[in-house]
Amino acid sequence: LLDDLLRGIETDDASRSHARVTIVFLGDMIERGPQSAQVVERLRRYRPNFAKTVFLMGNHEEVLLRILSGETSLLADWLRFGGAECARSYGIDPKQLETLGSASALKLLRQAIPKEHAKFLASFVDTASFGSYLFVHAGIRPGVPLSHQQPQDLRWIRLPFLDDEADHGCVVVHGHTITEAVDERENRIGVDTGAYRTGVLTALGVEADERWFLQTGSAEVSQDEGRRVAKYQHA
Repeated sequence: LLDDLLRGIETDDASRSHARVTIVFLGDMIERGPQSAQVVERLRRYRPNFAKTVFLMGNHEEVLLRILSGETSLLADWLRFGGAECARSYGIDPKQLETLGSASALKLLRQAIPKEHAKFLASFVDTASFGSYLFVHAGIRPGVPLSHQQPQDLRWIRLPFLDDEADHGCVVVHGHTITEAVDERENRIGVDTGAYRTGVLTALGVEADERWFLQTGSAEVSQDEGRRVAKYQHA
């Protein structure tokens, strides 16, 4: 799915007039899907000649990094919420992790996950901002100035952000909360269409006052009049 969408982005860019392009990855590139290790390696080496890249920290990257740093108390919950699939992608039997003591489980994880992968994940940032758009993983705390937002909220928040209709001074583009279709509001745009279970991975394109969506799969994307939606079918 990632390869399909990256090809779609490259094709879309080639069809447009020349511009400075930035691709922002909204976090949660690991866990739940079957190929976390392969996704990390693909993105770690991704160097498109037409764009620069920005990688945002999701809550799933945060938890894995915390475990690797020694917070083994998180292991059980990690395995239940996507860590089992992640461990399996690195060649570890998650049942083995469940039976080992904390120290042995941590040693096994550290041996299996390349240091280059951990270093790459640790390099992720919390926000990116372009024009009137703010890109974050989960959302922001309503009523708190952008300069005072906390990583905990940027990576984990759902409510009260999702229900808030206030003008944030920007349009917040986020993932984290899965919706059947792109969740486009006046003050935010949610683009997490649950690729690991739906096969639909979504990208939002923005330039000046234009927005468009690129997708794998066949789910419908809502569109306002005058906005173009380009879709790429996943075979």
